[in-house]
Amino acid sequence: MRKRRNLSGNRSGSRIMCRFAAFLLCAAVLLAGCSASGRTDRESGVSQGQEAGDDSRIRVVTTIFPPYDFVREIAGSSVDLTMLLKPGEETHSYEPTPQDIIAIQNSDVFIYTGGENDVWVEEILSSMPDSGRLTLRLVDCVDTVEEEHVEGMKGAAGHEHEEEEDSGHEDHGEEEVSVHEIDEHVWTSPLNAARIADEIAGLLSQADPANCSLYEENAAGYEEKLKALDQEFREIAGQAERRLVIFGDRFPFRYFADAYGLDYYAAFPGCAGDTEPSAATMAFLIEKVKEEKVPAVLKMELTNADIANAIAEATGTEVKVFYSCHNLSAEDFEHGETYLTMMEKNAETLKEVLDGWH
Repeated sequence: MRKRRNLSGNRSGSRIMCRFAAFLLCAAVLLAGCSASGRTDRESGVSQGQEAGDDSRIRVVTTIFPPYDFVREIAGSSVDLTMLLKPGEETHSYEPTPQDIIAIQNSDVFIYTGGENDVWVEEILSSMPDSGRLTLRLVDCVDTVEEEHVEGMKGAAGHEHEEEEDSGHEDHGEEEVSVHEIDEHVWTSPLNAARIADEIAGLLSQADPANCSLYEENAAGYEEKLKALDQEFREIAGQAERRLVIFGDRFPFRYFADAYGLDYYAAFPGCAGDTEPSAATMAFLIEKVKEEKVPAVLKMELTNADIANAIAEATGTEVKVFYSCHNLSAEDFEHGETYLTMMEKNAETLKEVLDGWH
């Protein structure tokens, strides 16, 4: 499949930095007066914390759900854990509050994804004094790949993307291609998740040597579960006659697809800001569903189902949710859903989609 440079990434990165300039200014005032008491006074995000006045546990802050859940599995109640993204929020539209910035400032361990959507994080961290805080970027834990524009996708070769390149926009040359090309959704592969969990365990042990044995033991057990999940996906894909999935949505599953040899078509790449597909993209996806006799069109959690529903209606198929695990609904969070439980649902869905060929 032919890859295309995502030159729009730099423009969106600039917009992100501009959007958060006000937050940085506001945070500077708050940080100046921030003390240890602020560690348990959080007005945003999700906290699995300690009782007020108990400062014995290390403070761990994550931006999104996957590392939050990995820390829960590895550390349990041994850490004061906060997730900045609230359940039900979409990662790509998240904007940090001043309280979020204070939480980062007061953390002992801070874990974030890295890449285009986390440009704001790099700006914030660079403005903070060195407090001995340990940080981890998920994209540094595994071998990364670039986002891919496949046939039919809005912005893919032969469609709007080339037209945009020829529409008079200034050509900045090769230097425009940067970290914004990286597909950030590294956790969608269970083996990648196992590598990330191992890195997290090492970081927690470094920050809290007294509980090192606990972290290592829990991480080892969790990694075994992730490897078993990986084997389950391998068996499903290996036994299927076909390996095509079609998403009426963004596609943040590049690492997952690569791990199990899946082919895919989708409306947009993983970090696309588009919400409306072109007529050409819709026609292409509808034709592919019919041509390949795909039994179900897939969509992510927490996204609008209009595109998938329109494709399903035009082709007489159904719509199923395939979890990217970047976040979960408030209801699912309250009911104790985890990365493992959502990925187990994905396994059932994948089996139905790959085995449901006519």
